[in-house]
Amino acid sequence: MLMKLIYTVLFSFSLLLCKGQVNPILVLEKNSAALQDTTFVNIANYSSAFVLDIKYATNDNFLKTKVYDCATCYLRYKTVKKLILISTILAKKKIKIKLFDCYRPLDIQRKMWKLVPDPTYVADPSKGSIHNRGCAVDMTLIDEYGADLEMGTPFDFFGVEASHGYQKLSTEAKNNRVFLKDLMTTNGFLSFDSEWWHYNLIGGSSAQLANFKWNCN
Repeated sequence: MLMKLIYTVLFSFSLLLCKGQVNPILVLEKNSAALQDTTFVNIANYSSAFVLDIKYATNDNFLKTKVYDCATCYLRYKTVKKLILISTILAKKKIKIKLFDCYRPLDIQRKMWKLVPDPTYVADPSKGSIHNRGCAVDMTLIDEYGADLEMGTPFDFFGVEASHGYQKLSTEAKNNRVFLKDLMTTNGFLSFDSEWWHYNLIGGSSAQLANFKWNCN
């Protein structure tokens, strides 16, 4: 009862913050109070504030092959909570997060490694990545009309132009990258130098590698 009351209060408070606007945070699932931070959850069950464009569930990726069974975003519960907090900040600016990739089971990491066995492009499954730990996201930002904010390169562009330090970009792209990086790094995430779209939850590298399979139904 106490946990239920706490969630009710927090939810009501978040509504007030939105000043009458539609709150992007949905009521948590009935069993949320029993969840551990390390539990894998489907982000769509917790918030409608995210747009999913899961590239590895399509052929539109650098592998040119579909390796996910469905376009679903699972993450550790602690990662989802941080992203929802960030989404409420963005909502005030009429901006949303678009997610390209979330948790990735080790079996899929092995499949990707067979296709491209090069650590420059794919993490060696014997070591795994933060994606395999449910604590990493690949993302961009979209405006109120659903258009991607200019970031200078597409997702999964393997070149120096995708790095945070690259400066030969339009002013708009540079400003958007800085905005995204500042937003994420001040709210619990670490950036990845060579990929403007990749963010790791602080402490995510200590989470266990996982082969949890999500439900596509």
